[in-house]
Amino acid sequence: MTQRRSDHRYEEDAEVDDLEWEDHVMATVAGEVRRRRKELGWSAQDLADRCEETGYPIPRNVIANMESGRRAVLPLVEVMVLAKALRMSPISLIYPVGYVDEVRQLPYEDPRPAWDALQWFTGSSAADDATDYMLDHFLAHDLEARSALAAVESEDYERWKVKTAANRVQREAAERALARYADQAANAKHELRRHRDAIREAGGTPPHLPSQLNDVDPPDTDTTEENDL
Repeated sequence: MTQRRSDHRYEEDAEVDDLEWEDHVMATVAGEVRRRRKELGWSAQDLADRCEETGYPIPRNVIANMESGRRAVLPLVEVMVLAKALRMSPISLIYPVGYVDEVRQLPYEDPRPAWDALQWFTGSSAADDATDYMLDHFLAHDLEARSALAAVESEDYERWKVKTAANRVQREAAERALARYADQAANAKHELRRHRDAIREAGGTPPHLPSQLNDVDPPDTDTTEENDL
């Protein structure tokens, strides 16, 4: 039984389980739009006004028909606009973790935890037959970039502590920490180069790097286009 929260209470909704898959997805989005709208204390017209402010109007009657299940379609662009208007992420409308326990990820599949489905949708947990390696490299690149940046910043701090140490004990402790962070930065930068090379080899453009990590790319690498992104 799918659980849906309404007015901060969970209610069993047998009708949702009997819907076709595409209608089930729409019902989940509509239910979360309604829940969030009420949470904000907005009327359907209030939500329509905020959609219009994004530059893509969604009339009040369209919102009302969607929430009541009288609308046959729900374009992806409207999910994006509704999420922006409701001050949330689009993925939280499709897979409202915490408010819906289970969802049907695909047709002919049994319901699964909403969190698992969200992980699959965002690429955080790839399907067994997934071959979207570019996404894998970008996800790994993001993790390594964060790690490298943190290590570089810590390295700079420890270098300052070495210079300003009041005595030999403090200086030696700072030098040990400096060496440790330098190793961490070097390892993270090595992994960054590996993923950036793989992205380029696959015909992609690696993400922009912060100035602290400019030494990751070789000097002859053209990063003009990357820096403009």
